[in-house]
Formats: sequence, structure tokens, C-alpha cells
Amino acid sequence: MEVSFSKEVELLRLGRGETFHGEGILAITKALLQSGVAYVGGYQGAPVSHLLDVMVQARPYLDELGVHVEACANEASAAAMLGASIHYPLRGAVTWKSIVGTNVAADALSNLSSPGVKGGALIVVGEDYGEGASVIQERTHAFALKSSLLLLDPRPDLTAMVRMVEHGFALSEASNMPAMLELRIRACHVRGHFECKDNLAPAMSTRHLLGEPAAFDYTRLSHPPVTFAHEKLKVSGRIPAARRYIAEHALNEWFPGRSSDVGIIVQGGLYNALIRALQQLGLADAFGECEWPILALNVTFPLVPEEVARFCAGKRGVLIVEEGTPEYIEQEILATLRRADIQTPIHGKDLLPPAGEYTVEVLGRGLAAFCERHLPEADIASGKAWLAGIAERRGAVARSLAKPLPARPPQFCIGCPERPVFAAITLAQQDVGPVHIAADIGCHSFATFEPFSLGHSILGYGMSLASRAGVSPMMQRRVLSVMGDGGFWHNGLLTGVQSALFNGDDAVLVIMKNGYTSATGTQEIISTPDEGAKIGAADKQQSLVQTNLTIEKTLAGLGVQWLRTVHTYEVARMRKTLAEALTTHEPGLKVIIAEGECQLERQRRIKPWIAGLLQRGERVARVKYGVDEDVCNGDHACIRLSGCPTLTLKDNPDPLKLDPVATVIDGCVGCGLCGENALAASLCPSFYRAEVVRNPKWHERALHSVRRSVIRLLQPV
Repeated sequence: MEVSFSKEVELLRLGRGETFHGEGILAITKALLQSGVAYVGGYQGAPVSHLLDVMVQARPYLDELGVHVEACANEASAAAMLGASIHYPLRGAVTWKSIVGTNVAADALSNLSSPGVKGGALIVVGEDYGEGASVIQERTHAFALKSSLLLLDPRPDLTAMVRMVEHGFALSEASNMPAMLELRIRACHVRGHFECKDNLAPAMSTRHLLGEPAAFDYTRLSHPPVTFAHEKLKVSGRIPAARRYIAEHALNEWFPGRSSDVGIIVQGGLYNALIRALQQLGLADAFGECEWPILALNVTFPLVPEEVARFCAGKRGVLIVEEGTPEYIEQEILATLRRADIQTPIHGKDLLPPAGEYTVEVLGRGLAAFCERHLPEADIASGKAWLAGIAERRGAVARSLAKPLPARPPQFCIGCPERPVFAAITLAQQDVGPVHIAADIGCHSFATFEPFSLGHSILGYGMSLASRAGVSPMMQRRVLSVMGDGGFWHNGLLTGVQSALFNGDDAVLVIMKNGYTSATGTQEIISTPDEGAKIGAADKQQSLVQTNLTIEKTLAGLGVQWLRTVHTYEVARMRKTLAEALTTHEPGLKVIIAEGECQLERQRRIKPWIAGLLQRGERVARVKYGVDEDVCNGDHACIRLSGCPTLTLKDNPDPLKLDPVATVIDGCVGCGLCGENALAASLCPSFYRAEVVRNPKWHERALHSVRRSVIRLLQPV
């Protein structure tokens, strides 16, 4: 049972006169339909996953409008979809997580931006930047500059965000430039409301087909020699057209202040954090009315030179609030003002941190420094006290602790089928020696944290096998690569498996076959368990990934000779298989498919089934694991080998023993890994397996009564 977005799908049907209440990313989704989008594609990934998930589940409604939706294999295939807008007046939108997704899509985007588009093309990217990000720290802005793509950065207000989607399509058409709309995590999840419009059925769609293909036009190809003309056209025609549209429709918002001595230019996406920081300093009221004028750049590329010059002229100083590095906007504004011979002092990275997320506290410190430089008369005593209070509280907490708190790294979910594989890898290295491990992006990358600490490199989604190509020839022992089934289909099949087979590489690959792209929200892939098997399984608690053999057949079809499939929870067997793969004399690529259904999806499937059984009064047995306190020796090797959050410590009930004992707390899903590890690693036999039976049969009740009576007789008085 996949995650349902039925409520969100219903919000897409809202029409004129109705009010939308919800999250920012869902407002963007609704705005696409209000703008007459004809086709939507993308690759899931935080923080924009909901856009594609909702669109996919809304297919019946979108079919009514004639909107085509496609869940793409990766970001490159999504970007290539926008080729429909090169020749035809079709509005198209695609989405993915940036910057990693944009890197994957780079080839298609470059070839799209060269000829330009006729129909509006909008790329919604989740700007996953800052301490809460899950990707490398780079900015989308660099790519927009390189390829001359429009870059929209809407103010985190639902009405403003919807307006920028609608204008984004129109701006793209007016300038013939594809547009990127970047949304930070906070913008995607900001909640609010906006007044809806009716959804627009596109004039050309799956319901109103194109009559004939466009006439051949060589100038619409990204192919020499016309690419040289495209480059000139970007500068002479497209960017000037974009600037005219931005200025005429006031896409960048100018908020007047009570004083015009100084000003702030801010990326639209940082506006809310900036206002909050100004409020903390006493420079803005509760309604966001500020002491200083603010220019909020909802379009950060291209900038409108006249607009920037008009805002900066005659001021004591202007602060540029630009998150990330390099400071592209600050550099462009400095060049613009110097060309216009405007000598207004410009500050940015000299007062604000050069890198990192601009939180309210960070902005508050930068604003305080700006005040001291240009407005020493400003009363910001309350703000300084607030900043000092934060520092004092942090210092007080640090002083109250005897030592720093231990790190709490991210971990696998309880019962995750990938955890036992890394326990087996740890044990296998005891047999064969240390192994270089090429890790990958996905849930399995949590194994790079304690207690496993396995993985020497992460070079991209599905790139683990490819990344070991330069390492393998230099190692006396085979290199082990790990990737998920999502990464396998995203990139690993071609860049890794095909390349290794073509070159005859002697390598070992473990594919985590959990049935979904789990790290992005458990979206379905081509190797997801068959729906019929989910519905018709006699035992709803069994793993279902073995019902789809697409990965196995694909590997066999490509020519993989050494192929093993092992259930992930069979730690001893997985250990033996890994050792065999790493030591066998058989040459070539050796692939181990670690099969185990994603525990989140399994729980979504079995919980409603169990609830139904209980409601009908039927018998339900739940497996529970525990630790015999009298047998546990306090070594805790089981915890170091497992890392399961439900396997933890408690005080030893024996007053003569000081070491705490292991215990299994509530939340255990009964995967059995603790017991499997104990057997595979020959640990102390302290684990036991029990069944908690609800609504037992009459003979079970009778047997239980007899057993309790016998136990009472055997107990000492």
C-alpha cells in the first residue's frame, strides 16, 4: 500500500473563487494546472517529491484536462522531455532535487537552452542547501549563469509563489529561455493560502492532438554551426527580452521603508527569514513593515540593471543578502553600479558568512554589523540582547554538561532490510580481510555512520560500481560496491554494470533490492513488487520483492555469469556469499542481490491487514524478540553489530553486576536481525523469540493455563 495523496489530489480540482490551504510545494503543483501546463515529468527527491507524487496519483483528473504526466527514470530523461517545447507552443514542467539532479540533467539542459523554447518550459528544483541538506553544498545559480537559464527565486508566500509560476511560463515564452524555479526546503513546506483560479486545459494536449509535426528547421537544433548563432542570440535578444518582461510586470518586489538612507537587496526565497531577523532587531513590526526599503529578487537571473541602479542610488549603504558561495548576485550588482558610476557602498559577504545557510540568527548578526557601519544611531539594543542571550544560553548548556553530547547520526529504519547486509559485510571482512567499499546514494549510505562506518566514497546516485574502476586495479583484494535498486535503474545499469562487463572488470556488486526508491519516499520503480502479488498474497507478512525478477533478468541478459540472490535477513548466508564473491577464482563481475522488502512499505501493507483481523476478532500473532537478562554477559557486541534503535541498554537487574544489559524495547518489528547476528557471529545466546498472540484459540488458552500451572509448581516457594 503506497502513500496516498488523495486529499492533495482533491485540492488540485479547486476553481475560481475557492481558497487553497496547504503547503508551498502543493501550491506550486496547483499553479502548474492554472497555467495551462501540457506535460509534467520529473524525478522524485526532497524537497519537491510531493509535486511528482501528487501528479502521478492525480492522473485520472489530469487525463480529463489532457495533461501528460511521466515519472522519469532520472533527471536527464526529465530534462529531455522539455524538448517538446522547442518547436511547439506547449507549456511543460519538470522537477527534481538540485544540485545533484541538475548535474545529472546537465547535458539535456545545455542542449535545450541553446536553441531556446517556443512554449514555456519550467524546471522546479528543490534547492537542498544548508545544514539540513542531504546533498553536496552547491548552488543552482551557477548553472543558470552558465547556460543562460532564467532563475526564479520566489518569496515564500503562497500567493507570490503561484504568481511566479504563472509568470515563469510567460517569461519563458517572452524570452524563449527555459526557466528554473528554485524552492528551498522551508519554501516547499511553508503553509498558507491563496485564491484559486480555474485550471486551464492546454490547447494542444493528449485530448487535442497536434495535426502535423513542425516543419524542419535546422536553427532549432543544438548543433554546429547554428550553436554559434544561439550564443549571440542569448546576449542580444533573449536576455534583453527577459529584462523587459521582468520590469514591465514588476516581478521583483520593492518594499518601501520608513527611511531611505540604506536598503537591502535579498533573494526572494530568503525574504521571510530576513523579515524575522529585522523584527528581532526592532527594525520591522509584527506585520513585516520595515524601517528600510527592501528589493526582493523573485528573479535572480537575469537582473535588471536599471532596477538595481535606481534602488541603490543615493543610499549610505546597501546590504546584499545572498545565500551560498560564490556571491554571484553581489558581484553582478557591484559591476552594474560601477558601470553606472554609482558609488553607493555595497556589503554582503564582508558582513555575512561566506557560506552556509542563512538562518534568522545568522542574518541578525549581519544586520547588526551593517547597522554599526552605516546607522550607528539605530536603536537595536533589544536585538543585540537577543543575540547575546542565544550565545549565553549555548554557553550555559555547554558548561552544564560534564562532556559533549554524543553524536546522533542518522540511522536505518527499525527493521530495515539493508542493516543486516552491512552486519554481514562486517563479518565477511573478518574472514577475507579489509575491503575497499564504494558506497552510493540512498538509504544504504547510512552504513557510513556508526556502528558500521563502511564506505570509502560516494560519487553519485548509482555510481558506486563505476567509482571503483580506478581503485580495483590497484588493490590486492577485490573491491566491493553497494547500490540500491533505485540507483541501479537511475544510473548504475549503464555507468556501472555495462562498463564493468565491457571491460571485463573483476569486481563485486551488492544491489539492495528493497523494491522501491525508498530514500526519496518509497516511490515505485520498474522492479517494485507486482500489485497483484501485494493484493493476493496468502501471507501478508511475507516479503514480496521476489515476485518481480526484472533486475535478475536484466543482469542475466547483459551477460552477468556470477549472480546470487540472498535474503538480507539471512546474515550467515549473506556472510558466506560475500566471502565467496570476494575470494572465488572465477573472473568477471560478481553480483549479489540482497533481497528484502522496504520495512516502511511492508508495515503500510500489513498494519491495515492486522487491524482488519483484530476488528473481526480473528487470531493475530506478533513476533517479539527479547534478551534473557540472566544470560546477557554485558559485552554489547550485539548492539555494535546491529545498530538497531530498538536494541539498547538498561540497568542490570543483578545488584552484583555493574555492566548494563541489552534489551529490546517497544517498537521492534520482529525482523529477527538480533538473533541472526548472534548466530552468524557466535555471540552469547541471550536472545529469545516469542509470539504475542491476540484473540487466541480455545486450545491455546487451555495450553497456556496448563503451562502457567506447571511453572508455578516448579518455582521455589
